[in-house]
Amino acid sequence: MNFFNQLKYNLQQQGVLAQIIITNVVVFLTVNIIGNLSHINLIPFVALPVGGYDFLLKFWTLFTYMFSHDSLGHVFWNLLLFYFMSQLFFSIFGQSKLLYVYVMSGLSGAALVLILGLLFPASFGNSLLLGASAAVLGVGAVMAVYNPDYRVFLFGFVEIPYKYFYLITFAVSTVIDFSVNTGGKISHIGGALFGILYAYNLKNGKDIMKWTLFSRKKSKLKISSKNNNATTVNKRNTESEEQMNNILDKISKSGYDSLTKKEKEDLFKLSQKNKE
Repeated sequence: MNFFNQLKYNLQQQGVLAQIIITNVVVFLTVNIIGNLSHINLIPFVALPVGGYDFLLKFWTLFTYMFSHDSLGHVFWNLLLFYFMSQLFFSIFGQSKLLYVYVMSGLSGAALVLILGLLFPASFGNSLLLGASAAVLGVGAVMAVYNPDYRVFLFGFVEIPYKYFYLITFAVSTVIDFSVNTGGKISHIGGALFGILYAYNLKNGKDIMKWTLFSRKKSKLKISSKNNNATTVNKRNTESEEQMNNILDKISKSGYDSLTKKEKEDLFKLSQKNKE
């Protein structure tokens, strides 16, 4: 019971994460309940057509496919994995970056499948792509690159670095038996590649989110004529940076659970302050 209470509390605190999960659940229920009651197969209206140019006539499916699932097991495991992979990401980077990486990873996965579908149409036929896997693996890839040594518990008792947890997850969901659901597994690769690219740029001081429509316009800076004001602001920014780095170092060495309550609160405040 404590687990579900904690889950409920976390979802209430983490708006975008909760909204993504709820959207996936609502689309799943709509497709299955309304589809069954009306005896209409709604999957072709939300899934991305692959292996031809039909996607041009259903352009919205580039987005809807990553929120759509065809079975209870499909949606359950994708969202469970997304929830656990998103916890550390959300704490460090905040809400807007989580949504950005989710959507862009999904689009990257779709783009890779569509390109290969156009190049090798016979290999794909008139198939449909759906599911959040590409988006979820993209989110996971960011933390595997950005904070690879964060400790996680596999099966609740085996402690391993996050990078190995991600590699195991990727291998099980993508590499093993590649001949089954090949299109879906190709999308996994596309999503993971975007996550790796995004994290690599972040580690090098570049946020590619600023190059897209996801970034918000900054308000005009008010420049004070007094130099001591600018010095004070710079000093505060430097102190915040050092505080964030110290917390991230502690997470990398001992895991998120090693943080004190105050450190967790500071991490959340700093991530909200720094998010775009």
